[in-house]
Amino acid sequence: MPAVYRPPSARREARNVAGVSRIVAAAPALPEHSYAQEEITDALVPMLTRDPQHAAMMRRLHSSSEVGTRHLVMPLDQYGGLDSFQRSNDLFISAGGDLAARAIQDALARAGLKPTDVDFLLFTSVTGIAAPSLDARLVARLGMRTDVKRLPSFGLGCVAGAAGLARVHDYLKGHPNDVALLVSVELCSLTVQRGDESIANLVASGLFGDGAAAVVVVGDARADALATTGPQMVDTRSRLYPETEDVLGWDIGGTGFRIVLSAGVPSVIEQNFAADAVGLLSAHGLDVEDVGTWIAHPGGPKVLEAFAVALELGRADLAPSWRSLARVGNLSSASVLHVLADTMADGVAPGSVGMLFALGPGVAAELVLLRWPQDAGVGGAIDADGAASADATGASATGASATGAGAAQIGALGSVTG
Repeated sequence: MPAVYRPPSARREARNVAGVSRIVAAAPALPEHSYAQEEITDALVPMLTRDPQHAAMMRRLHSSSEVGTRHLVMPLDQYGGLDSFQRSNDLFISAGGDLAARAIQDALARAGLKPTDVDFLLFTSVTGIAAPSLDARLVARLGMRTDVKRLPSFGLGCVAGAAGLARVHDYLKGHPNDVALLVSVELCSLTVQRGDESIANLVASGLFGDGAAAVVVVGDARADALATTGPQMVDTRSRLYPETEDVLGWDIGGTGFRIVLSAGVPSVIEQNFAADAVGLLSAHGLDVEDVGTWIAHPGGPKVLEAFAVALELGRADLAPSWRSLARVGNLSSASVLHVLADTMADGVAPGSVGMLFALGPGVAAELVLLRWPQDAGVGGAIDADGAASADATGASATGASATGAGAAQIGALGSVTG
């Protein structure tokens, strides 16, 4: 019988449903120093500006961020002495390594695995640089095998938590017996630019916190040997939105990382994101209404509101992300992994369909389709051929968009970030 031609898009979808991977454990890690938003604002205002109008604007922005507390890698009163990129980056390497080690040890313990069980290690950060990268330094420190496959990543920014899961999934489809580890470390407080009165810096100084996360994922063959009720990663989707390179990112210079942050982030989401989310779901016979668990990167109030508008969701549908934003702020790539860890700890009904997603520089979007199995073994809401089964359940999306405090009085930028 002659082969039937299928266009590239159809071939891609066929490959994507060929195998699944299983998330076994997700462990968040936070520095010990925790402060109320008001304390952080009071400490940062004199570092960033001496102009009363800019100071008042900064206070309004911070209060509108919906962030209640943040964890910092240093005591708050020591940031005034952090006066060079070299000192900041040295601290990123030392303190970031400690935080990553704690997250990895916790994740492996939750999974019932040892460091020597790890076959593939993907490390991501966008708040510091090192060569050898932090993951290389952690191999000997934690007792991993010297033949562990490593893939350090820099530059994906806030999207890297979702992108990291997607790339781990890609690897495990070809290595179904392997154990993979995704590690994110983001020490955002080390990037705040002193004396920079730009709206972008004022916004960022009130939104980002420090944190790390580690996620253990196994191939489908290895999952059969583990008693886990963690979600399966069924499929992923990546997207770069054209002509958005200047919307979000870093300008890197002598003082380190200076944030690039445009007021256009919510518009990019509202105009583009729904098509990718709906496209990923429809490839598996699903609709937005079939998704019972949304795991969104808590980029900021306007970002979460834009996701809700694009998907026609209510604020309650993204409640875990709103709670994470209030509790720890935006942790860049680690944020969506914290929401994932919270979701797994809270428990999800067997058979539920979920979607995890984030946005980052590019502007880039990454989406991961999840399903929780019907039991500790196999099964779930999506059949092997990718079609939705009768067991697929999910809370119906509402037509109301999420709302949150804004900073309209200082312009459209408000509290936006990816």
